[in-house]
Amino acid sequence: MNTATQARCEARARIIKAMAHPTRLFIIEELTRGERCVCELRDAIGADVSTVSKHLSILRSAGLVADRKEGLWMFYRLKTPCILRFLDCVETMQKAQAKDLAAACRS
Repeated sequence: MNTATQARCEARARIIKAMAHPTRLFIIEELTRGERCVCELRDAIGADVSTVSKHLSILRSAGLVADRKEGLWMFYRLKTPCILRFLDCVETMQKAQAKDLAAACRS
């Protein structure tokens, strides 16, 4: 693998790693509905603000979300809505795997 290919693959892996947590996937799903305040995400997740903020920081560092401050509140939005196509692909894979498993069980 050449240096450019390795760098590209490492950059992709950082983004995928940032999404590789159920809470962060939930946050991405919530943000598909529009911008959310940290307090709204906290309530939806059922975790404390510091935990939610840590997850948001990871997503922001990966370039998946953007933030803005309004008064005392931080608001987050999806920076890269194209990530939803990737998640759709994951769901398609899940359905295919379930179908394959069902077919194997019938055999």
